[in-house]
Parts: sequence; structure tokens; C-alpha cells
Amino acid sequence: MDYFVKPGSIVRQIWGKGDTILFIFAGASAEFALNKAVDWLYFTGKLPADPLGRLFSTVSYARQIVFSEYDDAIAAIDRITAIHSAVEKGREQQIPDWAYRDVLFMLIDYSIRAYELLERKLTPAEEAETFDVFYRVGSQMKLAGLPRTYEEWQIMRHEHLDTNLAYSHFTQDLYRQYKKHLGIPRYHILLQSQVLVVPPRVNQLLSLSNTKWLKPMIEVYKFCRLLKLDRTIKNMILPKEYIKDVENLDAI
Repeated sequence: MDYFVKPGSIVRQIWGKGDTILFIFAGASAEFALNKAVDWLYFTGKLPADPLGRLFSTVSYARQIVFSEYDDAIAAIDRITAIHSAVEKGREQQIPDWAYRDVLFMLIDYSIRAYELLERKLTPAEEAETFDVFYRVGSQMKLAGLPRTYEEWQIMRHEHLDTNLAYSHFTQDLYRQYKKHLGIPRYHILLQSQVLVVPPRVNQLLSLSNTKWLKPMIEVYKFCRLLKLDRTIKNMILPKEYIKDVENLDAI
């Protein structure tokens, strides 16, 4: 049976655990808010109206690609392309190529950062494999200007962080929505999660704390996973309406 991402791939390990996915999107939620093309996310109104729902919708598409057979994964990528094309048609503008690349770059970077935070450091071959999966996603979407190797991606990633991010009124509003939908205690956990995974440039623009009080708690949580107590902890922290969604993220 042919798969877009082969069984046993490190990318399946990364995207097969709800804990890792939550940290991926903690980082992405920070960087999305700074992206100079964030106005596109406001065009439909879906992101500010329901940022958590949008997260799980995005996760659904990503997991279809990672865990589906090849043809089904290609169909999922094509649906993503069609959705964006419809938004472009509605606005009568095209989403910039660099904005599409930024999203892919985020998924590569935060996949690596989140896994290394919660599990272990990836090998160079595993880093390259993570890049390759999302490069093939971008190629299927016919995105222009993609880097061809992990090493090229690293260079372009730094360039994009320097060029395509800025603090704006969209940033301020999106963080206001995060606080509104999460509540103050969970909002501060989100901020600390972002501190642990975002690049220094993102931290600087958002003026996030350099204090990492969540880091020792992550180590405690890892131990609790060994004792099968992690679900109890997540049930205490997560909004009740999303507990089942998070449980369903665990594929391995």
C-alpha cells in the first residue's frame, strides 16, 4: 500500500501525538499573529471568531496528509488549494507566494521544535525527512520558490523570520481573542508554551517572557506520561468542549 508519508516515518511520530501537535500550534499561533499576511486569516472571519476550532480544522487536514494513503493525501492537499483559491476569488486578490511558504516553513520548524521539547533531539536525517514531507506538500500545491533541501530551507527560514513578521493591530486583536476563548489561566499556559518553542525573533516581536517556568513542569508531565496520568492532567487544563478532540489526536 502506497502512503504519502511512509509508516515508521518520524513525521508520523511527530503528528501522531496530541501533546506534540498542541505545541506545534502554540508556536504557529504566535507566528501567525505576526505574519504580514495575517489579514488573509481575517478575511473570512473564521480565525478570530473561533481560534481553537480553526486549530482543530487545520490539524484535521494535516493528519489526513500524514496518515492517509497516497491518493487520499493528494486529494486532501488539492482541497486545501481549492479552499485558498476560493478565498482569493472572494477577495479578488492572490495570497502572496511567500505567505504560503511561511505556513509550510512554520509546520517544518515547529514540528521539529515541539518534538525535541517533548521527546528527543532529531537526527540530521530525521530533520531532512520532516522537511521533505512538507516540501512535497508545497510542490503538490504548485508553490513557487520552495527550497529544495533542508539546508536551503534553514537559510530561507531565517530570511522569512527577518522579513515577513511585524507586530500589528491584527497581532493585538488575535491575542485578545486567544485570551477571550481560553480564559486567563489557560492563556498564560499558551504564552509559556510559546516561549518554549518559538524562535528568538518571534519572542522579541511579541515581547514574550524569557522566564521559562513551564519547562520544569514539562519534565514532570513526561514522568506522568510514564505513569499514564497525562490524560488526567490534560483534562484539568483543557477546555471541556475540546478534551475529546485532543484525545483523538493520539494516533500512535
